Amino acid sequence: MTLSGLLVFVFAAVAFVQPANMIKSIADGKKVYANNCMNCHMEDGKGLEGAFPPVAKSDYLKRAPKDLIAVILKGQSGEVKVNGVVYNALMPAQEYLSDEEIADVLNYINNSWGNKNLKPILPSQVKQLRP
Repeated sequence: MTLSGLLVFVFAAVAFVQPANMIKSIADGKKVYANNCMNCHMEDGKGLEGAFPPVAKSDYLKRAPKDLIAVILKGQSGEVKVNGVVYNALMPAQEYLSDEEIADVLNYINNSWGNKNLKPILPSQVKQLRP
């Protein structure tokens, strides 16, 4: 194997491996989810049809990170369409969560139940959106 071939292989391998801090963020986010999100969105992330939208295999999560962060910080009311189904329930603001907890829970949700987003959401992104 040539040096350039080896470099391409190493780069490709590193590009598809989540860094340790992302793995920790996802693990910590699972705890945040269990304590703050699971009552409505359920343990399996499937939500409750007609009442609470799913976060599992959710097209809603394809939105920009700032939009997802804003929903947690400010809450949401009114109609929202997720996976083709319209929901109209109140999601209360979770501004009491720390920047790190919000980043962690979003990293957990974005990488669970069929969702795959290897680009981490960082606490600094949350901090920028706080009032």
